[in-house]
Amino acid sequence: MTYVVTENCIKCKYTDCVEVCPVDCFYEGENMLVIHPDECIDCGVCVPECPAEAIVPDSDPGATVAWLELNREYSTKWPNITGKKLPLADADAQNGLPGKLADFSPHPAKVEVAT
Repeated sequence: MTYVVTENCIKCKYTDCVEVCPVDCFYEGENMLVIHPDECIDCGVCVPECPAEAIVPDSDPGATVAWLELNREYSTKWPNITGKKLPLADADAQNGLPGKLADFSPHPAKVEVAT
């Protein structure tokens, strides 16, 4: 079993889950996070930390094959995220809205460079 990030993360990108992950299996896109299924140790500590309730076990009906594949694909393309960041500016307004898959961005998060 692994955990899967689903549609409600899109346009929210809360990172409370990242902060508690003991194996750093989260990857960051422009407007969503994903979990690398081969790195996830199935501990589940991320689930209650997600304000958007966007993380589910792969056995959950919401974890369709499409979401499993999206997590697998983009976890190999996007940068690893290991610490908490601010959510997207309108995350609270976007939380719970239906139909957010249409707004999914395949682009990786912009890497912040320290100055």
